[in-house]
Amino acid sequence: MRNTERHFVTGPNSLWHIYKTVPFWKVAKNFLVIQTARYTPFLPMKNWLYKTFLRMKIGEHSSFALMVMPDVMFPEKITVGKNSVIGYNTTILAHEYLIKEYRLGEVVIGDEVLIGANSTILPGVTIGDGAVISAATLVNKDVPPGVFAGGNPMKIIYTAEEMAERQEKS
Repeated sequence: MRNTERHFVTGPNSLWHIYKTVPFWKVAKNFLVIQTARYTPFLPMKNWLYKTFLRMKIGEHSSFALMVMPDVMFPEKITVGKNSVIGYNTTILAHEYLIKEYRLGEVVIGDEVLIGANSTILPGVTIGDGAVISAATLVNKDVPPGVFAGGNPMKIIYTAEEMAERQEKS
């Protein structure tokens, strides 16, 4: 199960309560920063924008490809370790608005993690050091260190031991 905080609402669906949960100006600022970073090809500039204006925690030499979409409401809940790669058009969510509740959860991506293009990472997920996530994966639960995972919903394709064995053979 993902590690999220549940907040129940009454009346209209939880998205109608958005500005009770996060200030409008924060969302507007985050949107502008994220859109700027999505299109810039300069990796150090992206990391600087994310750290400075969104308060994301990003390790040295981590890379966000073009069009990566971090959470616009709660980017400060995202941590990326050192020397990781977040693939093209990946979405990293730290919130989810449902009908009768909204949920918030930290997203922790470890060191030397590779996330393939067009993946979606849901709130409350931890991806262990050295994990590899294949393209177009829905990361809907924690990922152990060193594994190769993929699919929708995500499944472990190779364990860390099998991955180590495959690397020895190559």
